[in-house]
Amino acid sequence: MTGMSVRPYWELRFDAYGDVDVRQRDRLLEQAAQRDLTDLLVFSHGWNNTRAMATRFYDRFFAPFPELLGEAGPARLGYVGVVWPSMRFADESLAGLPREPAPGTPPGLDSDTHQALDVAFPGRQQIVARLAELLAERPERLVALDEFAVLVRGLVRFRGDFGPAGDAADTDADGVPAMFEEDVTEVCEQFAAALTEARGKTDTEDRAVADGGIGWLWDGAHELLRQSTYYVMKRRAGTVGREGLGPVLGALAGLGPAPRLHLIGHGFGGRLVSYALAGLPEGATVDSMTLLQGAFSHHAFAERLPHATDRGGALRSAPHRVRGPVVSCHSRHDTALGLLYPVAARVSGDAASPLPGDARWGAIGYDGVQAVANCRRLDLAEALDGPFPATGCVNVDVSEVVRHGVPPAGAHSDICHEELARVVLRAGRIGHG
Repeated sequence: MTGMSVRPYWELRFDAYGDVDVRQRDRLLEQAAQRDLTDLLVFSHGWNNTRAMATRFYDRFFAPFPELLGEAGPARLGYVGVVWPSMRFADESLAGLPREPAPGTPPGLDSDTHQALDVAFPGRQQIVARLAELLAERPERLVALDEFAVLVRGLVRFRGDFGPAGDAADTDADGVPAMFEEDVTEVCEQFAAALTEARGKTDTEDRAVADGGIGWLWDGAHELLRQSTYYVMKRRAGTVGREGLGPVLGALAGLGPAPRLHLIGHGFGGRLVSYALAGLPEGATVDSMTLLQGAFSHHAFAERLPHATDRGGALRSAPHRVRGPVVSCHSRHDTALGLLYPVAARVSGDAASPLPGDARWGAIGYDGVQAVANCRRLDLAEALDGPFPATGCVNVDVSEVVRHGVPPAGAHSDICHEELARVVLRAGRIGHG
């Protein structure tokens, strides 16, 4: 592909049901075999709105690899970018860059996010338009919040994300978010509280702005829409990984000779590549997996859940399909995962606090893999210069570099750093990594 910083580079495009672009898949299989590659890096993005946006993201992340490997290195690398239908809200940082809306943007949905919702939820344009109206008007009536909640449910409940392709086999330990079932006022209060904490303000300060009205709850309503949309993307990531990417990886593993396969996933892309392991053919494995700010449960790999010892995490068998290490890079500056994910992810009807003090609903990209025996914890210096574990789960605290971004997502997408490229190489034992 022209314009990429690395070669050879291939793209794999999937639809929402995991069906792959067959021509792209066949081209990858044919050319990878011809080039006699030693290693193949397969990277899945998280939230992105367009193929072009995803490609630019891959270009930035992969850029340091050739220099890090050196001309004389023994490795012959290939690069794959996975493109799948996800979306992001335009008020979030992307790869550490400033967010797009200018300061002082009026409340409501910006035009880019409005358009992205129309594309992500075809046939729901009228619902999106009414949601945008309510967010712009911010009515001082609780009945308007009730209408908003009904519209959100109507937007996200459609075939393929809540149907047979995405039920029991595709759930994390965090279950169905309470935002679809609980009282909307309470849900908006919880989201608004998390947002004020992410902004470094107090709940009292935000309430004061509303002069005793309910205006401050509309910030929570906006976040309800965002998280409801991302819940659909989360479910979709599992489907695309298991039904789409997994079989392609199996075909690559069957090449003769086969390159060593290294999976990389950012955000929901971490969930996608993890579920791809469940979609591998019997006996097939990959050589390493590196999760960058993974947006799924930190108990996903647990053999036994600390709060429910009769069951394990949804992905407890995944590490057994990886010959090398399963690395979770996490940052305390990721407010999307540290403050907002726990609110959206807690079990429906559970009475415990959904805020960061309740460790059950944490994300793997905020505090790493939890409840897995012999999981190593490294700081970034140890990961780059010390002995790197050859197998098992490994947590790497990358807060030193993954630190730039603005609320509500914080540093979630600030991952295009040479240090993280080096972690991928060390995890895969590629070249001099």
